[in-house]
Amino acid sequence: MTWTATRELIDNAVTRGSAIAAFNVITLDHAEAIAAGATEAGTGVLLQLSQNAIAYRGAPEPILAACREIAAAASVPVGIHLDHLEDADLVHRIFARSAELGVGSLMFDASKLEYDDNVHATSTVCRAGQSLGLWIEAELGEVGGKHGAHALGSRTDPEEARRFVEHTGVDGLAVAVGSSHAMRERTAVIDTDLVRRLADLVPVPLVLHGSSGVADTVIAQAVRAGIRKVNIGTALNLAGTAALRQVLAERTDAVDPRVYGRVARQAMADAVARLCRVVSQTASTTQLE
Repeated sequence: MTWTATRELIDNAVTRGSAIAAFNVITLDHAEAIAAGATEAGTGVLLQLSQNAIAYRGAPEPILAACREIAAAASVPVGIHLDHLEDADLVHRIFARSAELGVGSLMFDASKLEYDDNVHATSTVCRAGQSLGLWIEAELGEVGGKHGAHALGSRTDPEEARRFVEHTGVDGLAVAVGSSHAMRERTAVIDTDLVRRLADLVPVPLVLHGSSGVADTVIAQAVRAGIRKVNIGTALNLAGTAALRQVLAERTDAVDPRVYGRVARQAMADAVARLCRVVSQTASTTQLE
């Protein structure tokens, strides 16, 4: 296997009635752990970098180049996705080098704008990105955790979502169905009936953001209801940080990052493997706990 286009990974998930997991990359260890965990699970995966992660790195090109090489070396299909890009200059910077850097998709997030402005901005980005062969995701209103319309109790309206997709031409839509970003406890309740209604009415794959706060069994239910891309970030940080704290407590003399970094990376890889198995299930697969 080698680098794989996001569109191919998601089309395959749609055909199978399953989903593709997209894990947030912040450091090189994240990217390596994601590839290792997906390889263990035997599933395709997306390496996903947010605008916040790019701001932390200082520039998108070095970490994207590293992700491209990790994807190329993997024994399972690995794609590269950019998440929650709000800065139009950054979007066009990515467009200019998307083929070189192996970027197969991005989410343009204009959800903080009024509806008509969101439609205009998103449709403009969508046309430009699709002309380059990219798969473009967008968001109608804000998913929970970002202080906007989609708090935990908010829900995406199916008819409004259908109109938004029609007016923008996007390839995928992030929906608010009960999850929230940056949750540390897996207590979110997903409205699977709403997911089914959205999947019936909206003609593009649905994306679940904030999936770290959703239990494995509930993620599996959401996928069976129609979710086709599952975004996960905080869960890896929780796993890696817990392992890091433990090894540093046990090895108080450790100063070489290879000693403790390897442990944290493996903990993230284990989390990825488990979640990949959950996300890639089909309706005929036995549900995992």
